[in-house]
Amino acid sequence: MAAPRVLHLDTGLTMRGGQYQVLQLLRGLKEGARLLAAEGSPLLEAARQLGVPAEPIHWRAVRAGSREVDLIHCHDARSHTWAALRSRCPFVVSRRVAFPVKKGLPSWWKYKRAAHFLAISEAVRGTLLQAGVGPERISVVYDCTPIPERVSDRTGGVVSIASDDPGKGGTLLRQTGLEIRFSPDLAVDFATARVFVYVTDMEGLGSAALLAMAHGVPVVASRVGGLPEIVRHEETGLLVENSAEAIAGAVRRILTDEVLASRLAAAGRALVESRFTMERMAADALAVYRKVLS
Repeated sequence: MAAPRVLHLDTGLTMRGGQYQVLQLLRGLKEGARLLAAEGSPLLEAARQLGVPAEPIHWRAVRAGSREVDLIHCHDARSHTWAALRSRCPFVVSRRVAFPVKKGLPSWWKYKRAAHFLAISEAVRGTLLQAGVGPERISVVYDCTPIPERVSDRTGGVVSIASDDPGKGGTLLRQTGLEIRFSPDLAVDFATARVFVYVTDMEGLGSAALLAMAHGVPVVASRVGGLPEIVRHEETGLLVENSAEAIAGAVRRILTDEVLASRLAAAGRALVESRFTMERMAADALAVYRKVLS
């Protein structure tokens, strides 16, 4: 069966988690994909380097492109709005956040227009159900993460994300008394990290936690949103409440118990290898496209 012709839309100006997932999806789909992305954005340039037909996004391009493809895939809220207003073909929407859908007539109309939603976790699926989206219009398509050949040698220390987002727990982590490296490049620091601690107020899934697990780094994470779907307590990591005492206790437990640390690291990497690969994400997305077009 020929691959459907799909126009991907993303308006992000920087290369954050969502844009990275778009790039991995384009790489995994291989055929039939086109991209409209923000002019000058890293995603636009990276897609072109992959050989994907990619052009700057604007409303006229969305309208024209919708006449040349079978389906549009929107990857952020703004592109969802543009597709709802301008598309002449069916469109699907990836939803990556676990906070409630906005209420009101414009939001209701926009969400009603989409043919299908790709939720990145069961937690996100739940927010869509609460907003009144029918279960038949939602599929869970998990994010992916690269899997390095070598796991962490665990000669380093405790790592967390360098972020100025007040919802990412930096203030709380500084109250734990732990010596923590706030990393600007997790892929580099995971080569030696002993523990990754991920504190957040809300999370759709947790791609940083997936990356840590792929590197064989034990994870301590907040028990919120989609994180419990990947950080399975006492199996692939430790889940904690958002308190300095709970976080510090879980991290010290891993640092002082090598058997536990090794078991969590191995189970985390095995889960990623079995469920969170680029190939799996692309196959799941393709199944959604074909379902919508059938």
